[in-house]
Formats: sequence, C-alpha cells, structure tokens
Amino acid sequence: MVYQWYPGHMTKARRMMQENIKLIDLIIELVDARIPMSSRNPDIDELGKNKARMLLLNKADLADEVQTDAWVDFFQEQGYFVMKINSKKNGGVRSIQNEIQKACSEKIERDRKRGIKNRPVRAMVAGIPNVGKSTFINTIAGKACTKTGNKPGVTKGKQWIRLNKTVELLDTPGILWPKFEDQKVGLLLALIGSIRDEIMNIEELALELAAFLMDAYPGILAEKYKIQEPEDSYAFLKEFAERRKCLLRGNEPDIHKASVLLMDDFRNGRIGSVTLETVKEYKND
Repeated sequence: MVYQWYPGHMTKARRMMQENIKLIDLIIELVDARIPMSSRNPDIDELGKNKARMLLLNKADLADEVQTDAWVDFFQEQGYFVMKINSKKNGGVRSIQNEIQKACSEKIERDRKRGIKNRPVRAMVAGIPNVGKSTFINTIAGKACTKTGNKPGVTKGKQWIRLNKTVELLDTPGILWPKFEDQKVGLLLALIGSIRDEIMNIEELALELAAFLMDAYPGILAEKYKIQEPEDSYAFLKEFAERRKCLLRGNEPDIHKASVLLMDDFRNGRIGSVTLETVKEYKND
C-alpha cells in the first residue's frame, strides 16, 4: 500500500505559514510522542530557519515513557527546547509559558536594549494533522479557542490567540509534505491517524500494527485481550474478531470490523503505552 495524502488545502496552508513566518519569534512544533521523528514535517524546518524552536512531544501518555525520555534527550542535543506533554489532561502544559520566555530570551533582551518593552512573544503553533495542536492551544489558553477533533483536517485557517501580555499564539492548520521519501514514515503516520482512514486499507494497517506489537512488545496483545500469543498478525486478528463477536454470516470472522476496533484501541491508548520508533533507529543513521 502506498501512503500519501496531500490535498489542495495543505498547499494553501503552507503558503499561509510562509507568509506569516516573518511575524513570529518562535515556532512551537507539536509532534506525536509515539513517532517523534516521523511526525515532524521537514517543511517546518525549512520555513523556520533562524527562528527560535520549541518541540513538544504531545500525547506522551500514550507512548512508552522510557522511549519518550530518550527522544527528549535526542532533540535537546540538537539544540531544541523540548518538553513532553499531554494536552488533553493538561500534563506539562501550564509550565510551557515559562519555557517560551526562555526560548526567546535573546529576542527579549534585544528588545530591551532597543527600548522596546512589553512586546509579547509571538509564537506559531505548527505540526502535522491530528497531532493535537488545537487541544494544546485550548488547554494553555484555559478556554475553547479552536475546534478540536480526533481526526486530521479540523483546523482550516490561521487564528491568533492572545494568552496574556507576554505571549500570543498563531494557530495553523496541520500539514503534511507532498511526498514521503520513506514509505515507513507514511505507514507510521497512517497508524496514528494523521492520514485519513477513508483513503487507507484499514485491514492492512491493523495487520501491520499487530505484527509490530508482537515483535517490539511481546505478550502485550495476549495480555490485553486474554488470548494465547498468536503465531502471526493475521492469526491474532482472526481470534480478536471472534473474541469481540465481529462475525459475518456463517460465523466467519469480520476482519474489517475487527481491524477498526483494534486501531481505535491503539490510538486511544487502551492497548498500553507504545512507541512505534526509537532513537536508536536514527542514531545508527
């Protein structure tokens, strides 16, 4: 299966970000803690040259904590201000405003020397679809400023949000990039729901997910679903369908329905804390 999704509105959104980059002091990039590298849009690096950078590993509650800590160290070594957060439950979000001031300390000092006082830091909130930007903004602002949804493409245009006298945020739509050079990146984005399920083969995704979990987290599926450790991903999905009463006529397992349920369990953290890519994979490069 080829993984790709770049509808026309993303081209427009990228152009909008490019036009507004001169107005901002800091780029706050949200990534999914389960795939910290694959959920980074390379276009944001290109757009954000010479800007202060902050990286937020969102949905950290869904990821493997040991792996997340390793990713924090990895990105800090590259010079980013890095935090792990859980926007939905306010985990770590409130302390971000202090980190914003630290990230922009040089800019604030330059303003002070030029006699400019009380000018707020302007930060662009960027990231791929479904990484949790709108939820993050609503949480840090303490009110519903933006629409949210557990699917990509909810935010359609830019929006300025004034947090207080010192910080203003620019919300931007989630954008991918035109072509994934590595199809594994596309697979990982599809697994976390950053590519619309409607254009994916959900059964193939579920089989890929089950195969990964059986290899990287042995026993996690057997323990969660109280079944014997399967010999392969299809055998698991078949038994999972039977256990969940996902049956067609003649009591045949409904693999499609089972696949939808498995993907939902994974994306909502019901299987357990799982990370799909490790620092080690990139350090070897």
